[in-house]
Amino acid sequence: MRVLRWNDVQVRRGSEELAGLLADTVAGGASVGFLGPLGRAEAAAWWRERADAVATGRLAVWVAVDDMDRVAGTVSLALPDKPNSGHRAELVKLMVHRSARGQGLGRRLLATAERAATASGITLLHLDTETGSPAEHLYRSAGWTLAGTIPDYAANPSGELRPTTLYYKRVGSPAR
Repeated sequence: MRVLRWNDVQVRRGSEELAGLLADTVAGGASVGFLGPLGRAEAAAWWRERADAVATGRLAVWVAVDDMDRVAGTVSLALPDKPNSGHRAELVKLMVHRSARGQGLGRRLLATAERAATASGITLLHLDTETGSPAEHLYRSAGWTLAGTIPDYAANPSGELRPTTLYYKRVGSPAR
């Protein structure tokens, strides 16, 4: 399995493959911002819309591809555009295809984003995830700190309002 950083052209061209991953993630019940069922066309359009943010440096995307060059997972860092927040980023859309789960890919994608954040001078990462989801175990075991829980934060793919848990992690060294 290779993990590659994707640029805006690759996001546009690979939107169909990324759409398959997103649709599979939603079909598997993960709360990643969409209600089910999520069609591939809608998922591909969502990915194509991310290309401008990648081109301007507001979003960094990594994609895991298997030995047959099929998309198996992805993770992104959303970088804020405010002058007082250049030290932090939000970890978003960590997704692993159901057929690739249980093999350490989620942890590898998470570590990739953390290393890249540190290399670019980011010292604080934050994320939110559905409370009680399998992702919570991954984040806790990878050293992320629980910040709190918000009730009824977002609807899961079936439309049920669910709480979200916020996490953060200090990475790198803060500038002095």
